[in-house]
Amino acid sequence: MKIKVSSNNLAKYKIYLQVLTALEDFFKENHYLKLDLPVLSPSLIPEDYLEIFATEFRYFAKREKLYLTPSPELFMKRLLVENIGDCYYLGKAFRNSEPLSDLHFPEFNILEFYKVKADYNFVKKEIQKLLLFMANKIYKSGIIHYQHHKVNLTKLWEEISVAEAFNRYAKISEQTLFNHKAFILKAKQKGYKINNASYIDLFSQIYTQEIEPHLGTAGRPTIIYDYPKEMAALAKLNNDNKTSQRFEFYICGIELGDCYTELSDWQEQEKRFIESAKKRQETHKINHPIDTDFIEALKKGLSLCSGIAIGVDRLAMIFANTSDIKKLRLINIE
Repeated sequence: MKIKVSSNNLAKYKIYLQVLTALEDFFKENHYLKLDLPVLSPSLIPEDYLEIFATEFRYFAKREKLYLTPSPELFMKRLLVENIGDCYYLGKAFRNSEPLSDLHFPEFNILEFYKVKADYNFVKKEIQKLLLFMANKIYKSGIIHYQHHKVNLTKLWEEISVAEAFNRYAKISEQTLFNHKAFILKAKQKGYKINNASYIDLFSQIYTQEIEPHLGTAGRPTIIYDYPKEMAALAKLNNDNKTSQRFEFYICGIELGDCYTELSDWQEQEKRFIESAKKRQETHKINHPIDTDFIEALKKGLSLCSGIAIGVDRLAMIFANTSDIKKLRLINIE
């Protein structure tokens, strides 16, 4: 990798700064507490679908493993248990072993906010309110333009369940979607390679290839909700015991945010941690200590709350009308 200075990105970078200011203004006006949190931790939440960065603290003979946080969640949940109330974090996060692309950098900016005494249905409305606020702040209009598309943020956003989306765009019925054997067989019939592929692997492939390109493409953002329970390690389940209270939102086929009604059952969370840690080992990911203190915090009692993580760089791409994250930065590591 090399350091590349890109002073010709200055105009886009200034819009990126306006995005940051608009975010700060929204949360201040809506009485969320801003949190300043560490980006190094001695333990992490085990997440089998992502890789992390490992480093080391050294002082003479002392050596201690530390890890760059892939999200601020492990710290924010501790504070929520202590009744800190509505809060947000706006800062750096890190994810490893993903290719550099127009939509992803290993070091990126994340917005994560939590609303107490609310579930994911409240956050659906809150993000619509947030993006409209930002558009009016930056462009004095509820309409923004991205890559020859007009996105009207004054309209109610499209909402579609994962089951409905698979049926509509991939021609996979709800019955097949939630039956692992039937789903894998359907994937094979579609031409996907199923050797050594899990249900989650194939779900992700079909979702990326056949579902995502249609989301947020009809002149307004799309919320896609109620993912299979296998796709939500930290989310509360619905009463059907098949789906989770999770949604993502998209603009022009780009995923911008991921929301859960937060799981508060510490025993269920501990069980999921063990399963995720095992999957990390099976896929030869970096072995890190499980954040057992996170479970201890949940034992104190986490009240009903919902949180969402938003990729700020991607969001700024939309407002700056660029298809490449690198265009938002004055200095890039490439």
